[in-house]
Amino acid sequence: MDTDHGAPARGEDLRRAELGAALEAVRARVARAEATAGRAPGSARLMVVTKFFPAGDLARLIDLGATEFGESREPEAGRKVAAVRSELPGVAFDVDMIGSLQRKKAKTVARWARRVQSVDSPDLVDALARATAAALEAGARVQPLGMLLQMSLDGDPTRGGAVESDLPALADAVTGHDGLLTLDGLMVIAPLHGEAEAHLAHAAQIAERFRARHPAATELSAGMSADVESAIAHGSTCVRVGTAIMGPRPLASQ
Repeated sequence: MDTDHGAPARGEDLRRAELGAALEAVRARVARAEATAGRAPGSARLMVVTKFFPAGDLARLIDLGATEFGESREPEAGRKVAAVRSELPGVAFDVDMIGSLQRKKAKTVARWARRVQSVDSPDLVDALARATAAALEAGARVQPLGMLLQMSLDGDPTRGGAVESDLPALADAVTGHDGLLTLDGLMVIAPLHGEAEAHLAHAAQIAERFRARHPAATELSAGMSADVESAIAHGSTCVRVGTAIMGPRPLASQ
C-alpha cells in the first residue's frame, strides 16, 4: 500500500506518535464530557474523520485502537478503504459516509460504507437502496446499509439536510426498503452562524421527538472538534473529530 509516498521510517514513527497523542487527548475530552454530563462511559463514540488524509494514516489509527472513521469524498474514500482492507485483512473497522452524496455515487458507496450519515432526500434513499441490493447480491456487503437522516437547523440548501417537517416522509422512505436499509437515527452539522450550544440543544429536541416515533433510531451524530463537550452534553452518540486528531488538512487537498 503506497500510503506516504516513500516517507522514511523516522517520519513514519513521528506521524504515528503525533496521531497517538492527539487521539488520546480527544479520547480524554470525550471521557470527561461523558462524566460531566452524567453519561455512561462509552455512550458517546469517537469517529475519526480521515477525509483528505492518506490510507497510511487510517492504518496507523487502527493500530492505535480507533475503529470508526468518517469519509466525505468518493472515489477517494473507496480507494482508501480498499487499500487498508487489503493491507490489514481480517481487521475490523467501520467507515461511514458523512459528506454530501450525489445519487450517482451511491453504487460505489454502498460497497464500503457501514452507514450514510448524510441522507437528505427520498431520491437518494431510493438510489442507496438499489445500490445496496446490488452490493448484497454481488457479495460486496453482507448487511443492510445504515441510514442517518441529516437534519438542517437553518434550512440552508447549500449545506444539505432536511428540515424537521420533512423528516417523517424521509424516514418512511427508508423504512420502506426494509432488508436493504436501516433507519439508525439523525445527523446534524451546526449552522455557520449562531451559538453552537443553542444549535445542539435544538438538535437534541428534534432527536427526542424523532425517537418517539422511531424508537430504534437511537443515533444522534453531532459535534466536531470545537464542540465535542457541548454535543455530548446534549446527547450526541457519535462525535465526528477531524482536525483535533489529524491536524491541518494536507496542502495537496486545499
